[in-house]
Amino acid sequence: MRKANAVRLLDAAGVTYTLHEYDISMEEFSAEAVADLIGLPRAHVFKTLVATGRDTGPCFAVVPAGTGVDLGALATARRDKRMEMVPLRDVEPLTGYLRGGVTALGARKRFAVVLDASAADLDAIAVSAGVKGLQVSLATSAYVQMTGATLSPIAAEPAAAAGESGQGLTGSG
Repeated sequence: MRKANAVRLLDAAGVTYTLHEYDISMEEFSAEAVADLIGLPRAHVFKTLVATGRDTGPCFAVVPAGTGVDLGALATARRDKRMEMVPLRDVEPLTGYLRGGVTALGARKRFAVVLDASAADLDAIAVSAGVKGLQVSLATSAYVQMTGATLSPIAAEPAAAAGESGQGLTGSG
């Protein structure tokens, strides 16, 4: 099984995790499809999207499969007046990750992480391990500790998540 930088960081920190490999084309790619492929409930598989605030700059918005980001709620969580999704073309230069592998674990720069509050009800979540085709399941508390995430209700139904240009639509990353 492949070892991504995110996994190396988890190993170095002594975090217990499970890796899930999957194979999917970019045409079929979605967090929902990833959840189905790795056999986890969609509510447990989180995708990592990249947004930026007018005042606070870039951040990772981590939401469950089947949802999008409520930019107003994210702005409130970040104490910013306005948030917008980062265009897909800017995600890799900003984070070091390609679509399908975006993760807050081991990103090129350490940005703020806002994890949807629904994760607080889960013992473990699955997020991208940093490359398309590899998810990592770990304790929610370990994810919060490793990323410095704050929990806030930022998930929205897809139709309400205007402005998501599809970046980071990974089984969480």
